[in-house]
Amino acid sequence: MGGVTAGSSDQPTIKSAIRSSSARLAAAGIEDAGIDARRLLCHALGCEQIKLLTESDRLLSAEETARFEAMLVRRSAREPVSRIMGRRDFYGRTFMVTPGVLDPRPDTETLVEETLRIAHEPEYQGRPLSILDIGTGSGAILLTLLAELPQASGLGIDVSADALTVASANAAALGLCDRARFELVDMSKGLPEGYDIWVSNPPYIPAEEITGLDPEVREYDPRLALDGGTDGLDAYRHIVAGASGAAAPRWLAMEFGAGQSEAICALTRELRPVEQTVTRDLGGHDRCVAVKLHDYLK
Repeated sequence: MGGVTAGSSDQPTIKSAIRSSSARLAAAGIEDAGIDARRLLCHALGCEQIKLLTESDRLLSAEETARFEAMLVRRSAREPVSRIMGRRDFYGRTFMVTPGVLDPRPDTETLVEETLRIAHEPEYQGRPLSILDIGTGSGAILLTLLAELPQASGLGIDVSADALTVASANAAALGLCDRARFELVDMSKGLPEGYDIWVSNPPYIPAEEITGLDPEVREYDPRLALDGGTDGLDAYRHIVAGASGAAAPRWLAMEFGAGQSEAICALTRELRPVEQTVTRDLGGHDRCVAVKLHDYLK
């Protein structure tokens, strides 16, 4: 690390470790090198970021240096910080992430916000609310919604048993096991009935575009959570097909990728919605669609 090896008599200070590691990550092509270096050093030291300022001249021990070095090697190989730390902050809460689940991104908070808007409609007040999360992954979307909506309960479904294990662990950590369930379900074979709101951040990357993604995504997110088929819309077709039958919810809210807004809206218009709204993320890009399928409550 910056020319200092673990166990040397000249251990780095916190300040020098940040300086050298930031330069090292920047040389590896990491855009937010300084931020990542600080986050990883905090993780290596088991401290809050304020300690990096108040104890900037403290020498790192050989053990701390070795631990930090191992993390820098991984980040230099473009492994995301959240993967290295094993957790991701999402909508004010911390979720465990493993190689078996998609790493939740800030853009997906747009879907959460839109679903919360729906859930706060006057007709939902004072009554139980049921949510189906299709392709739940880490459970971040469903569990965030349940944490924000004390009257709600929900089911998260996924085709990956590994993902359901992670989602269940996150539910336990957040104290939501009494209102959250998780089941192994293949959406292409039908979707569960009886839910007020369906939410989904399904795989939406066209298969041939996956090789061109950033290494942090291409190499470390499970392909199952990325690959949307030839045009990226396979999962949406399954969801829309399910919403056109007996399982239809009152509302359907889905995240989608860049340039997909028109195609997604065309698909959901097949449901003859009462209302259809597209919401942009903080970057100003169309990010999710919310579709009201009927006016009556089940």
